[in-house]
Amino acid sequence: MILFLLTSLFCAAPVWAQSVDAAAMYKQRCAICHNESLPRAPALEVMRERSTESIMTALVSGAMRVQGAKLSGVERRAIAEFITGKKIAGDPTGSATGRCTSRPPFTNLSSRPLWNGWSPTSNNMRLMTAQQAGLTAAQVPNLKLKWAFGFPDATLAWSQPSVAAGRVFVGSHNGTVFSLDAASGCIYWTFSAQGGVRTAVSIGPREGATGSAVYFGDTNANVYALDASTGEKLWVRQVETHALARVTGSPTLYRNRLYVPLSSYEEAMGASADYECCTFRGSLAALDTRTGAIVWKTYTIPDEPKPRGKSSTGKTLYGPSGAAIWSAPTVDAKRRVVYVATGNTYSDPPQPASDAVISFDMATGKMVWTRQATPNDTFIIGCRSGSTNPNCPEKSGPDHDFGNAPILASHVGRDVIVIGQKSGVGYALDPDNKGQILWQYRAGEGGALGGIEWGSAADGENAYFPVSDISRPKPGGLHAVNLKSGERAWFTPAPAPVCGTPGRGCNGAQSAAISVLPGVVFSGSNDGALRAYSTKDGAIIWEFNTNRPFQTVNGIAATGGSMQGPGPAIGGGMVYVNAGYGAFGGRPGNVLLAFGLE
Repeated sequence: MILFLLTSLFCAAPVWAQSVDAAAMYKQRCAICHNESLPRAPALEVMRERSTESIMTALVSGAMRVQGAKLSGVERRAIAEFITGKKIAGDPTGSATGRCTSRPPFTNLSSRPLWNGWSPTSNNMRLMTAQQAGLTAAQVPNLKLKWAFGFPDATLAWSQPSVAAGRVFVGSHNGTVFSLDAASGCIYWTFSAQGGVRTAVSIGPREGATGSAVYFGDTNANVYALDASTGEKLWVRQVETHALARVTGSPTLYRNRLYVPLSSYEEAMGASADYECCTFRGSLAALDTRTGAIVWKTYTIPDEPKPRGKSSTGKTLYGPSGAAIWSAPTVDAKRRVVYVATGNTYSDPPQPASDAVISFDMATGKMVWTRQATPNDTFIIGCRSGSTNPNCPEKSGPDHDFGNAPILASHVGRDVIVIGQKSGVGYALDPDNKGQILWQYRAGEGGALGGIEWGSAADGENAYFPVSDISRPKPGGLHAVNLKSGERAWFTPAPAPVCGTPGRGCNGAQSAAISVLPGVVFSGSNDGALRAYSTKDGAIIWEFNTNRPFQTVNGIAATGGSMQGPGPAIGGGMVYVNAGYGAFGGRPGNVLLAFGLE
């Protein structure tokens, strides 16, 4: 197994100028496969004929994306340049230009707009109040692009921005985390993590110290705390040692605890017949925000994986595994529990906590109840009809993960848990009756990349479900569903795509998370458009096409593209969104866009 070197890089100094032994990194991480012992892996001499950009693309979003995600941006570029012998212009942090002329301390956390982490509040409704939004439904049609920021060395704009006290915090695919001025986009500081940063950043006061801290996770299953004013590292904690573990869902901050969900790449690695599948189990960890110490950690599958036989290629098969947590945990302070939603099982036997909503005791981590939506969903990538991969389960499931975070909403004094699933079904669960299903609503056809993908939303009246169905004949569409009855309030089908001729990478699939302010739902689309819908009747009241190059405040060449993952962040009269998600058939891009009023 390849050993991955973990390197912590602090970017207050020019990190791209720091010494990186690319030859040693290549020998340790790459040579084991590219020394002609693996027929399908091209030798170094062959790769030298390629461009550095093509090697970067392979490490970012191509065949080597799993290995590349274990590298920081600096390391990834260093290896690509070593392989080809050709340098890439500019620095990998994207901060050589566009620095703010002054850096005032980060203060008055509670007095300014706050889109904190995955949602403005830990109930994950993705609803910004009218006061903090600084923007009314009547003003939304007048939104204009105020500034654009380019992410370097990226084809995935995949981290949702957070907004607090006049600053925007956002991670990037190459591991650089930025603190930007919310009004202008200038850079206050950067920090280079040990892996890619997909999660949103959570902001909170430092326990037992002055000032504030920001928290996030990376694709090496590390969690970080930084000083919000300076970007100085306070602590870093690896939460899971499995070689393919990652933090995909955004950690949720509540008081002096950070609740961290764990997922993995193993579902993809199982597609290789030479991989011994599978040993990863999803988990939820509670970290002390002062020190990063793990207060408790609970696996979604209690039993450790054990050998379950040999494959036809002689590899050991393991199980049970899977039930990863792909989304942000939800805090229910009244009931003193934390809710998470899980994905499918990877290897047999199927597990009762996969494709489920789970309630954990906030103090101890004990599992309180589990409500499974799709039983017997054992799935790894590539196991379709006719597959000869020995890792494939005896009966392959439909891959109906929950990619949504559970939403704790209230309607007419009653709390409900609302969540959308890749099956295409939206649910309301009873938090006082072990997650009993109150209603179900069919929004989409569902499937591996279909149904309701990354994020629904709710206000006091309705739940809002965006539909992906990216591979179906009629992808996209936004549904409003009454919170009490589960009946449709309205439905708006996806408009004609703005990206050109309809196809897999250019269609109206609405996979990305949505966001709400009173009277308006913002939804990004696979066609590269951000649209605003009226909550009254679903009418589209504003649209912006991101499919073009942008002049950026930091001088990085940037374009928009598909929106498939993170949603918009709203606050202080502004709307911030990443455009460009070059995975799962999407079109790549690398830009953060900021919209406001004239």
